[in-house]
Amino acid sequence: MKKFALIIAGVMVVGVAAGYLFLNQMSVGKEINMIDKKVLVAYYSYSGNTKKVAEKIKNITNGDIFEIVPKKAYSKNYDEVVALAREEKQKDVKPELVDNGNVKDYDIIFVGTPVWWYTMASPVRTFLTKNDFTDKTIVPFCTHGGGGASSTYTDMQKLAPDAKVTEGYTSYENSAKDSEITEWINKLKL
Repeated sequence: MKKFALIIAGVMVVGVAAGYLFLNQMSVGKEINMIDKKVLVAYYSYSGNTKKVAEKIKNITNGDIFEIVPKKAYSKNYDEVVALAREEKQKDVKPELVDNGNVKDYDIIFVGTPVWWYTMASPVRTFLTKNDFTDKTIVPFCTHGGGGASSTYTDMQKLAPDAKVTEGYTSYENSAKDSEITEWINKLKL
């Protein structure tokens, strides 16, 4: 009898958890309707935090995804990358990319970056300058380690002056939540 009660309790716990997950998933993308828009999620990620946000946005919007990859990979040594990022910002370096991407077939382009020295990472600067964003909507997002977005979004507008750049989504390291992203996108009324 005790074994039967344990089985029933286990089934109930699993049922409640499954119901919660189902309802949560239904509410995550409920209001977002971009059926008439072609969406691209382009991102550069050094540590994986920005990639996680990009994947969440891709799943919520049903957009295509494009990883911005520099031809020369950055060092895995964090201190070396910090020093190089500072130098690249000071010298306005735009590193060559494996593929510059193609934004011409898209209406809305989410552009994601880690924040390096108070702005976007250098590979994202390259992506923005190598593509024509005329009459496109750029929806920026970033991840940071404590300094916030800083000038990331205004700098994006400067590099893509013929695009409409919306309010961005800023996430501390890997703390982005699907519900927050959905709420942000819904507020933009894309």
